[in-house]
Amino acid sequence: MSDRRPLIAGNWKMNCLRADGLALASGLAAKLTGASDKPACDILLCPPATLLADVVGVLGHCDIHAGGQDCHAVKSGAHTGDIAASMLADIGASHVILGHSERRADHGESSTVIRQKTIAAHDAGLTAVVCVGETEQERDLGAAIAVVCGQMDVSLPEGASAENTVIAYEPVWAIGTGRTAAVADVEEMHAAIRRKLKERFADAEGFRILYGGSVKPSNAAEILAVENVDGALVGGASLKVEDFWGIIAACE
Repeated sequence: MSDRRPLIAGNWKMNCLRADGLALASGLAAKLTGASDKPACDILLCPPATLLADVVGVLGHCDIHAGGQDCHAVKSGAHTGDIAASMLADIGASHVILGHSERRADHGESSTVIRQKTIAAHDAGLTAVVCVGETEQERDLGAAIAVVCGQMDVSLPEGASAENTVIAYEPVWAIGTGRTAAVADVEEMHAAIRRKLKERFADAEGFRILYGGSVKPSNAAEILAVENVDGALVGGASLKVEDFWGIIAACE
């Protein structure tokens, strides 16, 4: 049994206006404070940047972390529309998601760019949640492990550690599609990620590796029971209090 404490992270993506976001954060905070037994996992909410300060305020002293969905690689400057890692930290964020497949695809972000952003996040005192994952075509070609390990190799800087970095494996073809990778495939990929970490980092056993891709209450327990799965990065199901709490409860 691993000593790694699971992490259940909710990626709200580009969803929720202020009223909805406050209600969602408040509902989860109420669930936590009202629970007779505290969850056997860490909890992270990553709302849109417009809601981050409000969510931090709602969570208050509640034991739920808040994070951003992206940051820029530099500390400040002429980068209209971007957000520096230090700005996220300044309003109370503890984490930031980097390299999500939607950023890689929609914004053309390379693993080299993600590496630079990861360094910026670490410099600001944030924990970087670095995402990796293969497309359906890459999996069908038998290149899934090579692609994911290649992304990790470039995306993770030498200063990455179990303390400041979380890996999130999200097969691109399973994000928002309702499809979930077979348990055997998840186990194989997470084992490959762990081996890759061991090639570079002395504390490789301490890194948490999350699975993401259509995780919901009905399949969370099965996924979380897989060796080297140390939690989940949750998309759609994180937008409903009961669904997200059901995934949290599956850590028991």
